[in-house]
Amino acid sequence: MKVVLPGGTGHIGGFLSRALGAAGHEVVVLSRRAGLGNAPGVRHVRWDGRTAGPWADELDGCDAVINLAGRSVSCRYSEVNLRAMMDSRVESTHAVGEAIERAVRPPRVWLQMSTATIYAHRFDAANDEATGIIGGAEPDIPQYWAFSVEIAKEWEKAQQRAATPHTRKVALRTAMVMSPDRGGIFDVLLRMVRLGIGGPVAGGAQFVSWIHGRDMIRAIDFLLERDDLHGPVNLAAPAPLPHRDFMRALRAARGVPIGLPATRWMTEIGAFVLRSDTELLLKSRRVTPGRLLDAGFSFDFPHWPDAAGDLVRLTRKQRTGLR
Repeated sequence: MKVVLPGGTGHIGGFLSRALGAAGHEVVVLSRRAGLGNAPGVRHVRWDGRTAGPWADELDGCDAVINLAGRSVSCRYSEVNLRAMMDSRVESTHAVGEAIERAVRPPRVWLQMSTATIYAHRFDAANDEATGIIGGAEPDIPQYWAFSVEIAKEWEKAQQRAATPHTRKVALRTAMVMSPDRGGIFDVLLRMVRLGIGGPVAGGAQFVSWIHGRDMIRAIDFLLERDDLHGPVNLAAPAPLPHRDFMRALRAARGVPIGLPATRWMTEIGAFVLRSDTELLLKSRRVTPGRLLDAGFSFDFPHWPDAAGDLVRLTRKQRTGLR
């Protein structure tokens, strides 16, 4: 296939484009940055992420589009940054939709990145696509958490509004993606564990939803081929777990017996120093992949302890000198 990846230069786009190229597909990454090297089977084309341009020709006649574009969430959730997150997601999705609308030979499928953050902050039950509660109305959450949900909703609406009758559309409601590559969330968590600060945060009762990078690649392959699946699909392993158990399993996989806990105020200070935000740690994301499981998809890593062990092994293999 010819697969176009708008915004495919980040953490997820890096390992996904390599995997697609290695599988023999022609991969075109749309990027704002010039001068990027090309991995086998992968080439880069310049775009601005907002308006249609010469890059749109790459979508005409391609088989699939996987849009990953959007400002990183690893930042302080100021009003300016939240607005930049909203605009980068909605504008890039609108631009992709416009390019598909104008294509003489539109792609048969458009997988659009979304986020598990769209669901409510809850502890009582898991959110799947059929019965999950969309967030934003919880009385006990900070106001900017509700705005994060609005970003997710507008992101998906931008895809829904595109007039693409010949292109199947899927919204990928993605949990935290764990891979051994540098710069991802697993890299950050593993560093915390190695420094001895990988304990529970704010009590650790909040649920963590996650997916192994290999299962994400396999799920995307599955969704590219399954013509009967459209609309929202949760990309998350079927066994979310409380943060305290999540970190305990990661410490065990890394061979670190102790992780200092952090109170909420300590987390606020740490997030400020790292120029990140506490929502990424404190919101309870209890998400399960109902539609994937119902469609017959089987996870290689359904449980976190096994996934954590595999990721630690892969990280050691990749990084010479890590003990």
